[in-house]
Amino acid sequence: MLLSGLNTVPRYDDLQRELLMNHLNRKIWDVPENEHTPEAVFQNRKAHRREFLKLMGYGLGIAGFADLLSGCEQATQEEIEKAGAVEPLPDALQGVYPAPRNEAFKYGRPETKEIEAVEFTNFYEFTGPTSKESWKYVGKFETSPWAVTIEGECAKPRTFDIDDLYKEMKFEERDYRHRCVETWAMCVPWTGFPLASLLKLVEPKTTAKFVAFETFDKPKQAPYMESSGTGTWPWPYTEGLSIEEAMNDLTFIATGLYGKPLLKQNGAPIRLVVPWKYGFKSGKSIVKIKLTSEQPKTFWNTINPNEYGFVANVNPDVSHPRWSQRTEWMLGTEKRYDTKIYNGYGEYVGGLYNS
Repeated sequence: MLLSGLNTVPRYDDLQRELLMNHLNRKIWDVPENEHTPEAVFQNRKAHRREFLKLMGYGLGIAGFADLLSGCEQATQEEIEKAGAVEPLPDALQGVYPAPRNEAFKYGRPETKEIEAVEFTNFYEFTGPTSKESWKYVGKFETSPWAVTIEGECAKPRTFDIDDLYKEMKFEERDYRHRCVETWAMCVPWTGFPLASLLKLVEPKTTAKFVAFETFDKPKQAPYMESSGTGTWPWPYTEGLSIEEAMNDLTFIATGLYGKPLLKQNGAPIRLVVPWKYGFKSGKSIVKIKLTSEQPKTFWNTINPNEYGFVANVNPDVSHPRWSQRTEWMLGTEKRYDTKIYNGYGEYVGGLYNS
């Protein structure tokens, strides 16, 4: 004989379903009491953290522990600058920094804090696409001695030692906006001189239609360059401009940032700055400049020409295939601004493209 009400007892699958629904409906803050952090542990959490780190240090060894901490501890500006520091300039050249500021150039928005500009950088030779913290990987990179060769379609090809440039060029500081193709931006003061003043020393020929730039090729000193090899990426990094763009007064050769010599992660000891173009056009750590009669191959345009054009002017109306370029966000504050054509430098370069 069946007991009355037996059909009211939940079946096993009904119980499972109820438990599942209770789990799915539980609020994120509805933690079972047996999983609560004990009050004593919370009140003394700093001591517990120190003890944990101490134990981890013994287990991993100092080197491994330092790598671990680098991922969870916020580095100071002093630590970041020390990691990317170059050898001091000779005493006779110390007076270059800080250079006189050219008041013709204004940001039009707040200057980026120095720590943001030296900590967050793209430098694929050291990190590839995996990190913006190239300052952690530039320790083996040697920037002294350093020379830049200018060759090709010019009457007086020449190799300039970096000290020669410090002695022969007239240095100034310029406040430039910088816009990355990834939509982040910064406002920073570069120290250097117009590229045109350097090119004039080698006397470009009328056959010079383009200018190619090549960065260093030192795989043993650049971790990602070494690990990736030549089959994956077309090392060394190359970029290019038309001769008209190169001779424009806005195009700048930088050796310093924030009134000091460039750090390694920012392109030491000498780099290109083209503020109306996306940042990948501004090659870092340059060793060769070549004047050519034909458009040169460039790093990103070779890898993916549909996403990285040769001209690559900042333009809010031309989207990257994977994202919009209509707005940009500032390093540090993350404040958004509307993107301006030519990054706001139309009065200087608009005439190069109107035709």
